Order: sequence, then structure tokens, then C-alpha cells
Amino acid sequence: MFTRLRLKNFKAWRDTGDLALKPVTMLLGTNSSGKSSLIQSLLLLKQTVQSPDRTVHLNLGGDEVNDLFNFGSFDDLLNQSADSLRQFTIAFDFERAEPERIKEGKFECSYGQTSSGSVVVQTLKLQTDKRLFQAVRREKGAFSILVDEESQPRMKGRDCAPERSIALSADVIARLDKDGPLAEDLSLAIRRELESISYLGPLRRKPERDYPWNKTKPGDVGSDGRAAIDALLASALLKGEEQNVVVEGVSKWLKRMKVAERLEVRQQGRSNRYELVIHRDGVACNLRDVGIGVSQVLPVLVVAYFAPKGSTIILEEPEIHLHPLAQSVLAELFVEVSRQRRVQFVVETHSEHLFRRMQTLVARQKVSTDNVALYFVEREGTSAHLRTLALDDFGRLPDWPPGFFGDAMGETREQARLMFERQKKSAP
Repeated sequence: MFTRLRLKNFKAWRDTGDLALKPVTMLLGTNSSGKSSLIQSLLLLKQTVQSPDRTVHLNLGGDEVNDLFNFGSFDDLLNQSADSLRQFTIAFDFERAEPERIKEGKFECSYGQTSSGSVVVQTLKLQTDKRLFQAVRREKGAFSILVDEESQPRMKGRDCAPERSIALSADVIARLDKDGPLAEDLSLAIRRELESISYLGPLRRKPERDYPWNKTKPGDVGSDGRAAIDALLASALLKGEEQNVVVEGVSKWLKRMKVAERLEVRQQGRSNRYELVIHRDGVACNLRDVGIGVSQVLPVLVVAYFAPKGSTIILEEPEIHLHPLAQSVLAELFVEVSRQRRVQFVVETHSEHLFRRMQTLVARQKVSTDNVALYFVEREGTSAHLRTLALDDFGRLPDWPPGFFGDAMGETREQARLMFERQKKSAP
């Protein structure tokens, strides 16, 4: 689980400060305020560690099949108000519940640009258990490797360049002698933390009338939910310890949202094609024939149960095309599934209903303020600004940001004023 995030000179952010990440973290705010940049920083590192080229320092994307985003160029990532150093920094802390040597650690990396335009690591810091490993860029692509507070580098050279932003090279690890295994374990733990991210974006695929299935289980649902159906089919049809877990979980939450009673997988004759059937009010309908909200929330529910335990699930606008009650129930989904499956949810949303239900869950003591973090992102000039929405134990927010979810009280007052004016004019 990620426990802290900090960005400097990254896209809309001059400096986020230390952003605490909890089992359920919600990011709210206006359009183009900088919410997505917070999410994209982690996704940028995820697609970098998954790059087939281990010498790459930062994979900006461009491969439509394998990459999550095309981030453009270095200048597209650099904050417009950055100082003359022209560097940006991504840093995070993490902790792992699995029985591994590395229980928690810190990552911090600053990036610059070479004369040829390539993005390159300037300073990499990997830290755990009060041990610190640094790779610092020198002239002509050479790097110095420092350990803890030592003033003199352990080694120097072009062959000391870090790999994929998060790892010291095999040669460096070997030359670190007894400190090498710890540096290697730390790099591996960071890699696993980034690879365990499951991301679902705001644009999801429309439903089909039926789907082919090759009897395999996908690695993830995909950023547009393209593999969510394969995950459902694998859950329903592949025998194993977790058979039907995803289907049953999806059915449970569709029912609580009052959009369906259950979900059924049906094979088309003896073919390799299957249809998804939605049952509601005694009527069975093909997924294609029900409201678009069901098909759009389906990948959200699937990834909640399909992502491996210990994963971080990043969602953008999970509430899209859902009616208010269903939007509210999403808050309950995040709280319950996070606790039951030990997964972390980082959610970017515009839904007032989702936020209000989270307040209620805090008041009901279904979730503590230690396990949920709420942030409001707003724009100040060319830079984004972060405001912590600190709920008390009764779910109340004493300091509401201006314009937060519009002006409901103002609208009510205006309606009352107009009603009294019209009544006064019509009075004899």
C-alpha cells in the first residue's frame, strides 16, 4: 500500500507537500485542477517498470497496446513555473503486508533532460530501515553511488546508471558487497508495489451482445475495462479456490445499488461465445439491453474483486452514468472491499453523493478517519493547490472549500426568494 505521495514541479504541481494515502483515498475538485496529475505520477512509474528496456529512465509512452498513457515530452511533464534547474520529482512511501524482507520503504527520484531531449534520472534515493542508497548523476552520463551518510561514493561511472528509475544495476549491486542484497530487495519491493497498481480510467468500453473467450484468465481488466468480461468469465468457468468470487461480488453490489438482482454468465450453445445476463424484477436481459450505467460500473466492481489482495486500485470517475443512490453505494464498496481484501482504493471523483455517503459511513463508525483520506484540489493561477478535507468523528466537515460541489444552499435560498416574490405579486 502506498502511504505517502509527493510531487515537485510535476505538471500542475509546484509542490504537493506530503500527501497521506490511506486504504481509501478520494480526490475531489474542479475539472483540470490537477487531480489526474496525482494519479498519473504513479502510472508513469508503473509503465516505466514494465518497460522491456531496462536502461530506460522514464517511459513516457507511445505504445498504444502496452502503455497506460502517452505523456508526450519532458516539457509536457514539467510545471510551467519550474525554476531554472528544470527538474521534477516524484516521491512515495509504501508498506507491504506480505511476509517479505522489505516491510516498508521510501522512493524519491528527480528527473532532468539531456541536451538531446531525453529524460534522465538526476538523483535516485531508495530507503528502508534507516538504510539509504543514492545514485547521483555526474557529467557525461556517469553516476556516483552513495550509501547512508557516507561522504565518498562507493563507485562511479556510466555503468552505475539506475534502471527503470527504481533499481540499481546488477553490476552496482554486486559491487556493493554485503549491502547489495538489501539494495536488490528494496528495488524489487518498489517494483512489486508499482506493478500491483490496477488502473481503470473514466472511458470504458460499451457492452457487446456476446463475447468470445479463450478459457484464459487476464492479467488485469485494462484501463478501459476491456478485459473485465474475460475476468468475469474466468471467475465463473475456471475451476479453482476463487471460482465465482468475482461474479458473486459483482452481483452483490449490483443488488445493493438497486440496478440488478444478479449477474449470470450464459454460453451460446457449444461455441466459445458467452453472454452476460442481468436479472431484475423477474426479467432476464442481455447486458446490451439494460441501461448504460450497469455496463459502465461493471469494470469497477470486477476490478474490486479481481485485483490481487494487497493491490492498489486507481479509479477515475467510477460513478459515471450511475444514478445518485448507486453513486452513494460506491463509498460502501470501497470501505468494505478495502477491509475484506486488503486492497487500497485511490479514487478521483466528481460525485457529491459518493462523498456524502463517506461522511455518513464515518458517522456510523463503519470506517475511521484513520483509514480514509479526502482531498480537494483547486487551481491557483498556473499551479494546483491541495486542501485536506478533515472530517471529524461524526463525518462533519467544518471548513468547506468555496464552490465545493456548487452552492446547494444558495440555490435553495434563491428558489425561496423567487417563490415569495411570485406569491406577493399574485396576492390580491
